[in-house]
Amino acid sequence: MKSLNTAIGVLALSATAATAGGLDRSGQSVGILFETGNYAEFSFGNVTPNVTGTAVATLGGFSSGDMAGDYTQVAGAVKLSLGENLDAAVILDQPFGADVAYPVLAMPPTVYFAAGSVAVLNTTAITGVLKYRTPSNISVFGGLRYEKMDARATVPFVNSYNVNGASDGGLGYLVGVAFEKPEIALRVALTYNSKIKHELPTVESTSSITNVASVTTINAPQSLNLEAQTGIAKDTLLFGSARWVDWSSFKIDPANYPPADPLVSYGGDVITYTLGLGRRLNENWAVAASINYDTPIGGFSSNLGPTDGKRGVTLGATYTKDNFKITGGLSYVKLGDTQTTLDDVNAASNFTGNKAVGLGVKVGFTF
Repeated sequence: MKSLNTAIGVLALSATAATAGGLDRSGQSVGILFETGNYAEFSFGNVTPNVTGTAVATLGGFSSGDMAGDYTQVAGAVKLSLGENLDAAVILDQPFGADVAYPVLAMPPTVYFAAGSVAVLNTTAITGVLKYRTPSNISVFGGLRYEKMDARATVPFVNSYNVNGASDGGLGYLVGVAFEKPEIALRVALTYNSKIKHELPTVESTSSITNVASVTTINAPQSLNLEAQTGIAKDTLLFGSARWVDWSSFKIDPANYPPADPLVSYGGDVITYTLGLGRRLNENWAVAASINYDTPIGGFSSNLGPTDGKRGVTLGATYTKDNFKITGGLSYVKLGDTQTTLDDVNAASNFTGNKAVGLGVKVGFTF
C-alpha cells in the first residue's frame, strides 16, 4: 500500500491548493510521519483560479474581471527513523496565502467599484515533529512550528487606502494521536495545530494620512485535522479527511483602516471534507481519486475574497521504481457563489459560476 499512500498525499496537495478564494492552502498534514524508514519528499503545486463578479445595477452593473491571480505552492519534508518506535520529521510548507488583484477594465467612471484593489498575504512555516508508537499501535506526536507572515493591500474605493505589513515570525505548536493496524492498512490520525500570533510592522496611507507607522496583529488560525484510511479489498484503499479551521476568530484590522469593520474577517468557521479511493494496478503504478467539499459560511463575503465554499474532484497517479516515486495530481474545483457588500446591509456584487484548476507533483525517495 506504500504507493497508494503517496498518491493520496499528492491528492491532498493539489486539492487543498485549489481553494483559490480562501487563505487555507497547504492543509498542514503530518502524513510524512507514517512513511516507512528514512524518507524525503519535495512537492510543487500550481493553481489557476478564475473568479469574476458583476456589480449590482445601482453600482453600474460592471464586470469585475478575473480578480484571483495564479499562484504556486512548494513544500518539502524529511522523515527519519530514530529507532523501532521513535520517528522525527521536519516539514516546510506555505500554510496560508492570498493573491488578489482586480483589473482596471475601463476608464473611470465606467469601471467596477473595486478596480485596482490588491491584496497579498504570504506565509512560510517550518515544523519539527516527534512521533512515538506504543506497543498497542497507538502513536502520540507533537512538535513546534515557526511561521513567517507578510501582507499588503491597496483598496482605492475606501479613501485610497494602502497598507504594507512587513514580515514577522511567530511560534506555535501541534499535538496529535494516531492508531494504526498495518495488516489492513488502517490508520486514523487526529492533529491539533495551534494559532500563531504575528505582529507585523505596518505602514498605512489614505487620502488624508501618509506613511503612518503602526503594528497589525494577525493570528494564523488554529485548526484540527482528522485523517483516516483503511484497506477494503486487495490493493484497494479507502481514505478520507475532515479539516476544521477557526476562521471566525481570524481578522486583519490595521489601526488606520477607515471603516469600522476589519479589512478582512470571516463570519464563521470552515470544514473541508475529502473522501477517496486508491488502487494499486501493479508493482509500479497506483491511482487514486477523491471528492472534496468546503462548507460555505453564508452571508456576505469580503470584496478581497469573494467566494464561499467549494466542491471538486481530484485524480492522481503514482509511479514507483526501487526507492524512488513520483506522483501527479489534478484538481477541478467549483467555487461557491456569494455576494459582497459595502455597507453590511446591501449587496454590492454577485460572484457566480467560478472555478479553479490545481496541478500537483510530488517526488519522494527512501534512503
